[in-house]
Amino acid sequence: MSITDPYGVLGVARTATAEEIRTAYRKLARKYHPDINPGDKAAEDQFKQVAAAYDVLSDEQKRKNFDEFGADSLLSGFDPEQARAYKRWQDARAHAPPPRGHEEGFDWNLEDLLGQLGGRDPFRGGPRRGADATGEVELDFMQALHGAEVSLTIPGIATPLRVRIPPGADDGSQITLRGQGAPGPGGGPPGDVIIRTRVRPHPLYRREGLDLVLDLPVTLSEAYNGGAVDVPTPGGPVKLKIPPRTQCGARLRLRGKGVSRGGQVGDLFAVVWLRLPEADDDALGEALRAADALYTRPVREGMDR
Repeated sequence: MSITDPYGVLGVARTATAEEIRTAYRKLARKYHPDINPGDKAAEDQFKQVAAAYDVLSDEQKRKNFDEFGADSLLSGFDPEQARAYKRWQDARAHAPPPRGHEEGFDWNLEDLLGQLGGRDPFRGGPRRGADATGEVELDFMQALHGAEVSLTIPGIATPLRVRIPPGADDGSQITLRGQGAPGPGGGPPGDVIIRTRVRPHPLYRREGLDLVLDLPVTLSEAYNGGAVDVPTPGGPVKLKIPPRTQCGARLRLRGKGVSRGGQVGDLFAVVWLRLPEADDDALGEALRAADALYTRPVREGMDR
């Protein structure tokens, strides 16, 4: 997929941080993903543009090259060192006077430039690095959490690849397979294969970096009196203590029960939500009305500002 301005495709400024770029990519990828827009060719093309733009801006070296050389840096086999040497040669040719005894316009040849390039001639197609190939793999939430081995076909790569997804992969994570891309022209080194992960949502857990969050329904009695309840975690259910008088929306932490990635482990946060009884009961209604007198301040205090 050819692009000329990855910043424009993602709608971010050239000064955007890596997190801002990642956020913009996720938003657009979800908007244009083929699963959300089945049969929509325009959305599919836009999705490919978004993926290609993120491929450039999420890679520190590719982004640096684009900032320095513009769209030329996105061409297959682009060599930044050759480009810099050629620019120096052009600048010298434009500003230096011709040597005496030489006709203007013919005193500057490619020998000096080739010397800077170690003998490589950028105009005659010397050894160049092969193009990178990109692909995407879709994972279940638990596959991403625990790691998985998947087989996928990459456009431009004839043989299907077996790829090990490390534990803790997130939506939009990048896995680089060095030297498994397209062969390099003129005997140059091969490019890489860059794989991005797309993680399907989980019915219980939401992810915040290495932390997991889930909504935990509790009864009136559990919220007011406290107690211990079973909470599901990726490693199995554990007991969570609910302190007396826990307010709706409180986040209760289970340390070390989040995402494990690269030697770091996050936590799991259970967000308390009060679940009222479904059945009618006059006695309960009267008791709750009597409980209004126990509040020490108005529950909606400050909302009139």
